[in-house]
Amino acid sequence: MKTSPQKHMRVLIADDQKSVGTSLAEMVGLCHHQVVEVVSTGMEAIQAYDRHRPDVVLMDYRMPKLNGITACRYILAKDPKARVILISGWSAPVEPEASGATAILAKPVALPMLDAALTAAMQPKKQKEPAPVIVAATPPPQTVDSTEAEDTH
Repeated sequence: MKTSPQKHMRVLIADDQKSVGTSLAEMVGLCHHQVVEVVSTGMEAIQAYDRHRPDVVLMDYRMPKLNGITACRYILAKDPKARVILISGWSAPVEPEASGATAILAKPVALPMLDAALTAAMQPKKQKEPAPVIVAATPPPQTVDSTEAEDTH
């Protein structure tokens, strides 16, 4: 696989599942970027961002106590130039521009998608242009509304 020829980025990873954080760190390494730290909560992500000032933050959308979207907004409030990529096991939980994230990736994250998102995150921010939503190739299973399920007479 051909990876981006850009400069090596410093990446902070935040995911409450240790195995996912480890996998993301390995993938970031395969994209020829440096992982500055892997943390497991939104609060730790905010603190680690202040310590490291990474080029990009890869952050899980749903984490206990302080979720990724809240941590993303907090980081951006302190540093409007911050680049955050949210990662979600759920399909497009929110539009990226609503969170301030540069992109939202669906789990499981494929290496080419991660590489493309990291590269895109380092492009100059454009005003009033929606951020990309990168979703999985397979649609999520359809859910049935509980009111529809009861009304079967």
